[in-house]
Amino acid sequence: MYHKFACRGQGQREPLFLFHVFVFSCSRVVASWSVIGSGVVGLCVATLLAEQGESLEVIIGNEASASHWAGGMLAPFCEGESAPEQVINLGQCAASWWSQRIKGVVHKGTLVVVSPRDTSELTRFARVTCGYQWVDPSDLEPELAGRFVRGLFFPSEAHLDPRDALLQLQTRLKEGGVAFHTGKPNGVIIDCRGIYATDHQPELRAVRGEMLILECNDLHFTRPIRLLHPRFPCYLVPRAGGRFMLGSTMVESNDASPISARAVMELLSAAWAIHPALVEARILESGTGLRPAYRHNMPEVRYRDGVFYLNGMYRHGFLLSPAMAQQLIQLLSQESEHAN
Repeated sequence: MYHKFACRGQGQREPLFLFHVFVFSCSRVVASWSVIGSGVVGLCVATLLAEQGESLEVIIGNEASASHWAGGMLAPFCEGESAPEQVINLGQCAASWWSQRIKGVVHKGTLVVVSPRDTSELTRFARVTCGYQWVDPSDLEPELAGRFVRGLFFPSEAHLDPRDALLQLQTRLKEGGVAFHTGKPNGVIIDCRGIYATDHQPELRAVRGEMLILECNDLHFTRPIRLLHPRFPCYLVPRAGGRFMLGSTMVESNDASPISARAVMELLSAAWAIHPALVEARILESGTGLRPAYRHNMPEVRYRDGVFYLNGMYRHGFLLSPAMAQQLIQLLSQESEHAN
């Protein structure tokens, strides 16, 4: 059976589920670690291991991880609309964690808007979230003048470019002497393969997400804009060079095929609702990613047969990976002390 170590929120002294076991025999002291997976979870774990002075390697796969298609929003309070309170608590450290290790984290908050016919959605969103201010959206983004009467501004939130962030972490690790390869593991395994770990974790399910990368040099936003809709909410995240990430669908499916025509039409319709100039945007890229999730949509640290697993990030990879990686490192340190 698995030993499960679920996430802890701030102020919680004990894990939600904890089987008190010594995962190392007293005759063995860990000398090296093999982190399997080079998505956001694997690289966060590898970064913290390296900062602890541990010997490690990162084993990369041939498949693109869900991190490649992520929006990069560090928005714990917005996620509180539908996520458990632990997501809000754990996610509040994300912006600081990333800012201490990479360049390019933008601390401009998140703006939430709604079409005039869906104003009840904004009221509902305000009722189930916290950490916001009521604003005139055009005060924050002048190019939205005349389009939205009211909005919610979450000032403490941030965003980053996921691909650039992971490249910076990987470069930092390589410069520190960490080997990246596709061979067999040489140390104690920490499995961070996301949805590709279902061969050992059949409890994982896939949640399909679809996205577009647009280019529109006539439009300039400084922060993510979330458009609420009763059926098809979306978000627009600004990136460098006049580019925007537009996403994202949420479909309970393990279908990794290319984006559907329906999804493209719905995403572009939402983009037009944010600003008509986006109908002239160029579609530079489309993509589909499979988010790994457990039944309760919360990540877990697990241990079984000599292997550690960190998985189940659902739609919160960049938001929760720093905190969950830190919890894993703390667990490993505690168990190593027991072994010694």
